[in-house]
Amino acid sequence: MNKKITFLLLMFSSFGFAQYGYRDGNRIGISAGVSQTSLFTSNFNSSPETGFAGGLSVRGNYYNNWSMIYGMQFFSNNFSLEANFDQKVKYNIQGVQIRILFSYNIVEDHVSLDFGPTLQINGKLQIADSDESKILKDTSLRADQILDVSTVSGNFYLGVSAGSRTVRALIFYEYGFTNLFSKLNKDEELKPLYNGDLKGNLGTINGQVVFYL
Repeated sequence: MNKKITFLLLMFSSFGFAQYGYRDGNRIGISAGVSQTSLFTSNFNSSPETGFAGGLSVRGNYYNNWSMIYGMQFFSNNFSLEANFDQKVKYNIQGVQIRILFSYNIVEDHVSLDFGPTLQINGKLQIADSDESKILKDTSLRADQILDVSTVSGNFYLGVSAGSRTVRALIFYEYGFTNLFSKLNKDEELKPLYNGDLKGNLGTINGQVVFYL
């Protein structure tokens, strides 16, 4: 499935840049780096943790100082929630993101401001076996009862890239504007274990290096 998405993404981007770009505008990039993810929620006491991500992208000139970026990134991000007795439970979320970004070239071929939407598809949260029975603070929920989170979400991407035509450093922030726990709110058996509805939004800051082929 992921191979089909990658193929269609690259085909679509190549067609778009062929129609609107300049002759030397199309560049395929390979990126990798580290991330720090926070969960914004009033239901739990959360703290950020470090993860990593990497992927493929296609950058091409679009119009005047504007470019477009089509990309796919695989990620493994982490955050922690506080449990009773001053314990922490580290949660891991893994998946793939598909991006369609606008890029304003502040300094041509060297510095750009990038922004746009991101579609995220992820699996369930993961925790260590030894953490499964811990009770999350201010609730009656076991740590393993909130693993089945929403698998499709939308993010907004804002970042800066700087470097040369072949190598660039990326710093960007992604905020998830959809509720990570919306699926859990439909589970009637869990509702007596916490107050109100569960609500959480992921925010991730990334530092990466991209190499253009």
